[in-house]
Amino acid sequence: MRARPSGRPQRGFTLIELIVAITIVAIASATVAVAVRDRADVQLEREALHLASVLETARSEARAASLDVRWIPDSSNDATRYRVTGLPAALVKRLELERPWLGEPPIVEIEGATINGRSIRLGPEPLIGAQRVTLIRGDHRITLVTDGLRPFAIAKGGA
Repeated sequence: MRARPSGRPQRGFTLIELIVAITIVAIASATVAVAVRDRADVQLEREALHLASVLETARSEARAASLDVRWIPDSSNDATRYRVTGLPAALVKRLELERPWLGEPPIVEIEGATINGRSIRLGPEPLIGAQRVTLIRGDHRITLVTDGLRPFAIAKGGA
């Protein structure tokens, strides 16, 4: 430390030292904020991506074999899984088209070519009609959409 002309040592921080310290704290808190994403949101997005894959796989099998195939979320009290009907059981098992949900089962809302609003029609026709599947867990929601020709994909903005 430099001594002041009066002989007393200088106290405190320089402006540059304060700016550097504040910058380090800001970068650290931004890193933590990005690293700590809401796990429920991430898990629901992973669920939607896997479901889109299942729907497209079942859809292509339905077209290839000319079968009336449907995806149905289990509506029982312990709705822990979903199922695919219309394909041979061995094929469904081999392709892993039926499985439990990740974590707590979401609320499923279906719009489009359905039976009583509880299933998605995936074939046998190549054009299946516009359909939407919305998965809801708590405050988080994510929607898969197709126009009937394109594959199922996550809707922009989640709705």
